[in-house]
Amino acid sequence: QVQLVESGGGLVQAGGSLRLSCAASGRTVSNYNMGWLRQAPGKEREFVGHIRKSGTTYYTNSVQGRFTISRDNAKNTVYLQMNSLKPEDTAVYYCTIDLNSDLSYDYWGQGTQVTVSS
Repeated sequence: QVQLVESGGGLVQAGGSLRLSCAASGRTVSNYNMGWLRQAPGKEREFVGHIRKSGTTYYTNSVQGRFTISRDNAKNTVYLQMNSLKPEDTAVYYCTIDLNSDLSYDYWGQGTQVTVSS
């Protein structure tokens, strides 16, 4: 059974940084495409970015150049480094795994709240 546990969220001022962690169990992160989603209040959940099995990363336009996804295979953990945070980045952030290898990302953790104050 796969389990994803996010941590590292919190309150930060605009322009600040946070690093989210996603500790995985039941699956080896290096064998799967792993991603991050977010959901702001009153909005639909949106794709933030992912790291492919190959190590290639992709980001949605709104975070490109500010966010970085990485993984530590030894710790079976995926990270989301968020720099130059903006109030519009405020959301619950979810770690997700591509269990079916079709980039559907239909399984995620419980989420961690990120709040960026202006």
